[in-house]
Amino acid sequence: MSSCTAFEGIYQGEKAIWLKADRYEAAFLPGVGANLIAFRDTTSGSRFLHEPAENEMPAFKANPGIHGIPVLFPPNRYEDGKFPWNGRVYQLPVNEEATGNHLHGFAHTAVWKVLQFGGSNRESFVEAALAVDEQHPIYQYLPFRFTIRIRYVLSEDGLFQHIFVRNDGEETMPCLLAFHTAINAPFTPNGSAKDYRFKATIGERWELNDRMLPTGKFQPLSAQEEQMKGEGIYPFFEALDNHYTVQPQNGRNLMELTDAKEGITLVYDVGTSYKQWMIWNNGATEGFFCPEPQINLVNAPNVDLPADEIGLFSLAPGEIWEERARLYIKG
Repeated sequence: MSSCTAFEGIYQGEKAIWLKADRYEAAFLPGVGANLIAFRDTTSGSRFLHEPAENEMPAFKANPGIHGIPVLFPPNRYEDGKFPWNGRVYQLPVNEEATGNHLHGFAHTAVWKVLQFGGSNRESFVEAALAVDEQHPIYQYLPFRFTIRIRYVLSEDGLFQHIFVRNDGEETMPCLLAFHTAINAPFTPNGSAKDYRFKATIGERWELNDRMLPTGKFQPLSAQEEQMKGEGIYPFFEALDNHYTVQPQNGRNLMELTDAKEGITLVYDVGTSYKQWMIWNNGATEGFFCPEPQINLVNAPNVDLPADEIGLFSLAPGEIWEERARLYIKG
């Protein structure tokens, strides 16, 4: 019998694929946007991701944006729902009344198909796909044929994520993606958020207008934001809903969250294809915050800046984009 297992089960009434490996367990929800909803240390009792309480499940399923690891494609905001691409303008639904924008795309609410799951002596895994063609509801908004595959692997080295996007069509398509990863602070059973410090490989802060769209200009970082780049800072020092460029450190693009009292650090290493970070902390409310690795600048198709500078990625017919990330503990 393998020491690492993957099996079909239930997570708070929702069909789930459960992964178990070493001291860790994780739960994956293919029917709710391929959300990796739980990543836990069963030895210490730590819960690293913000999970919905039982009474929050209906709200989570209606809008699965602030729990677990939601897949955003295309991510964040698009002005008036307009998405210009290769001489055409696609109209996305305006689903954020306060700003009059489209928010967060379609993948995080879609049903994904489980391709395989299993376990071995060293790891357990699950792989799922979202295949969009003319028959898929997403096609009416983004009329491109494409496949997104996601694979999670659980082992003694933590939680590994592999994301894969392939253009299955006959014209160049946009490849804009992010993860609205919701990290608990505190993540230890009896921890206090006051003992937590986080750092991230941010570069410059984009100026946002009153509709939360970038103006194309940068704003100077505050002293606290400089601490985010360096020694780290309390995650709820002020309300954060900020958009930053990425500035890798030591060849890596990551967020680290340390429980200073316990002397352990959660590392979220996301890879350098992500050119932007969103940092959101729910109005400075202790409990969880979202360090969101994002390929593209918010509203990128509507911004007149060089495509590589703002992460406006494209895929020609048959081309593939992929990236990896890992959540793990050190200390």
